[in-house]
Amino acid sequence: MKVGELLELVEEAIGDLKVAIVANQTRSFESPYTSLEFTQRAVELQEDLEELVKLRDRLLKIDPETDAEEIFEKTELEKLIEYLTLLRESKSYLY
Repeated sequence: MKVGELLELVEEAIGDLKVAIVANQTRSFESPYTSLEFTQRAVELQEDLEELVKLRDRLLKIDPETDAEEIFEKTELEKLIEYLTLLRESKSYLY
């Protein structure tokens, strides 16, 4: 996998997380019984977003045609791709 392809996955995950954060912040106003849960979830998502933004900034400094395997260890890259796939499939803003 090329760094450019990985960067696309990271950008997509960042977009999904931003939507999820707004959705959870909005839902925190729906009911006093669930507001804490949605607020906590929004904070957790914000932390994930910050980590992905750091990763994106790191990837932007690298030539997009470079193999990602040159930057990351194989197991680290596999875990990262799995994490990004889970973020894409979870669609946490729907809950």
